[in-house]
Amino acid sequence: MRKTLLFIVCVVSMTAMAQNATIRINTSRIIGEIDPNIYGVFMEPISFKGHPGSSMSGSTLYGPLYDPSSPLANKDGFKTNYIDAMKELKIRNMRWPGGNYVAGYNWQDGIGPKDQRPIRKDLAWGGVDTNQVGTDEWIALNRAIGSENIICINLGLGDISNARYWIEYCNSDEGTTFAKKRAENGHPKPYNVKYWGLGNEVDGEPWIMGHKDVDDYCKVAVEAAKALKSVDKSIQLVASGSSYYEPTGKWLEWNRKVITALTGVADYLSIHRYWSDGTNSKDYYDYVGDAAMDIESKITTVQSQVNIVKALYPAKKPLYLTMDEWGTFGQSMREVLALTMNLNSFIRHADFVKMSDFTMLTSLLSTDKDKGTFKSPFFYAYKLFSNNCLGSSVDTQVICDTFDAKVNKGIPFLDVTTVYSKADGKIYINVANRNQNKAITADIFSDASSFSGKAVASQICYSLDDKFVYAADNVYAPVKKNIDTKANKMTFAFPAHSFTQIAVNVK
Repeated sequence: MRKTLLFIVCVVSMTAMAQNATIRINTSRIIGEIDPNIYGVFMEPISFKGHPGSSMSGSTLYGPLYDPSSPLANKDGFKTNYIDAMKELKIRNMRWPGGNYVAGYNWQDGIGPKDQRPIRKDLAWGGVDTNQVGTDEWIALNRAIGSENIICINLGLGDISNARYWIEYCNSDEGTTFAKKRAENGHPKPYNVKYWGLGNEVDGEPWIMGHKDVDDYCKVAVEAAKALKSVDKSIQLVASGSSYYEPTGKWLEWNRKVITALTGVADYLSIHRYWSDGTNSKDYYDYVGDAAMDIESKITTVQSQVNIVKALYPAKKPLYLTMDEWGTFGQSMREVLALTMNLNSFIRHADFVKMSDFTMLTSLLSTDKDKGTFKSPFFYAYKLFSNNCLGSSVDTQVICDTFDAKVNKGIPFLDVTTVYSKADGKIYINVANRNQNKAITADIFSDASSFSGKAVASQICYSLDDKFVYAADNVYAPVKKNIDTKANKMTFAFPAHSFTQIAVNVK
């Protein structure tokens, strides 16, 4: 019955005054290679209690993900339902341990016998941190998933010397004190952690512990990079870009100075942005329009700043972008659209966006507090990207009707990207139809190659505001439909407020 109802919702949206559009794909015009690291997650051990402006309580880590007493726990105490889900999503990296949390964190609290680890106040979120999950446990979790570690060091209340001891603990094999400590803790071989973040949201003056102005941050980040590279020259570093988008535009100056100082020193610039942070409107078109344009502008503005520094210092290795905190909150079709448009933005800018981390690992599975976790359309939408969208991002032209949001005007109803896997001879076309009430029929052309055989559309289409529920998890997988192709053309009708991924061979 539930599956029939969902089918009716899609059929009704298909028959409501369908519009016409044209999508043109050119596999010979490559935007950039998609780095698999855009499919990463962020995991912060937040203990909510007494945080200003929040009524939440509990923990994002202890209980939901780490619970040695759970029948679902593996030998390291982590729940296998989440581990198996991350493996199914082919998550490539996990950034930890923060987040705002890291600005008050001492990594040495989280090593050694668990019954001897100190209990600390979580300065960022108000709760208590038992330190039962520390460096060795985080790395064990990444190994269980099969993902890379991205460790964010404390450049808030922390200091450079303690940070270099952390990398010594993780990566040194030279018999130093901290390498010996790692061996004593049961891990004789180095972890060889590749990615290290130079602080988190250091520009966030109202909330971050140990906030620094941009000049002070640049000085400490350059010196920290020097120290960390002295321990292990093979690592890659992430500079802390903007997160505090206050109305005077200070974030632009922050990024400009960090890019100038850290180009040739770090490998990535980190920015953070959560969906709809740029608008307080509850209006549907503001949500799918202004918020989408906000994400786009955050990427393109920073890319322009990086390009200026590239022109000034052509001999230096340029910075690439990581949006290592992003996401949307909620579990309905609105959030599915936000997720897919966010990922489309990363693919559209594959020449610049080389890493991202979704907030947070546990949010990619839906949860019923009484029955447990389940795979909702949110999970499956992410999976369509992370499992299929690897290869080249290619030029895609869209001609369709447009809409106006509160700030931005003339926004195309169809948000489209195309990924070309030359090795497989296949393309994946990702289409979010942002029209709230009308289906859009599109003629899809391949200008540099021909379609071969039938195309297969994987479609996610649900009522906009209905929350996803545990009882329907057996029908949440994308609906598949075959599409006839003829030479370089096919036609498909995209339901209102839907996401569709079309897979088709090309020759």
